[in-house]
Amino acid sequence: MSAEALAALAVALGAGWASGLNTYAAVLVLGGAERLGLVNLPHDLQVLASPWVLGVAAILFALNFLADKIPYVDSINDMLHTFVRVPAGALLAYGAATGISPEVAVIAGLLGGTLAAGTHIAKTGSRALINTSPEPFSNIAASLTTDATVLGGLALAIAHPITFLCLLALFAALLVWLLPKLLRLALAPFRRMARSRQKP
Repeated sequence: MSAEALAALAVALGAGWASGLNTYAAVLVLGGAERLGLVNLPHDLQVLASPWVLGVAAILFALNFLADKIPYVDSINDMLHTFVRVPAGALLAYGAATGISPEVAVIAGLLGGTLAAGTHIAKTGSRALINTSPEPFSNIAASLTTDATVLGGLALAIAHPITFLCLLALFAALLVWLLPKLLRLALAPFRRMARSRQKP
C-alpha cells in the first residue's frame, strides 16, 4: 500500500475512532485541517471545511461540551449519542477512504463504525464509573481529557499515520478485552434508576 493510501486509511480509521468519543470535535478537527491545508480530504469529505458545516458542528460541540460536564446528564447524553456517533463514524471513515478504492472505502466504513461503537461504549462505561463519585470535578477532567484525546489522536493520524495505526491496533486489542466490563458499567446508571423506581 502506498504512503498516500496509508495516510488516507489512518485518517479514515481515526475519524471512526474519534467519532465514538465526540463526533462534533472530529468534524471540527477534520474540517479545520482541510481548511488550513493540513490534510487533503477526499471530495466526499471536503464539505466538512464549509463554514456552515463548521459553524453547526461548533454549536453542537458547545452544547455537548456543557452536557458532558454534569454528572448523570453526561450518561444520558452519551446514551442518546449512540444514534449519532456510531453511524457518523462509519460515514466519516467511508468518506475518508473513497480516494483509495471502493472496496477499501466499504471496509473502512465497517471498521469505522465498529471503532466508533467501541470507543463510544468505552467512554460511556468509564463516565458511568466516574459518576459514582459525588464531586463534579472528575467529570470535568474526564470530559476535557476526551476532547484533548480526539484532537491529539486525529492530529497524530494526519501527521504520523503509521504510528497512529500501530497505536490504534493496540487500542483495539485492549478494547476487545475490556468491552464486556465497560458495557456493564455503561448500563449501570440506568439499572440503578430502574431499581429506584421499583421501590415503594
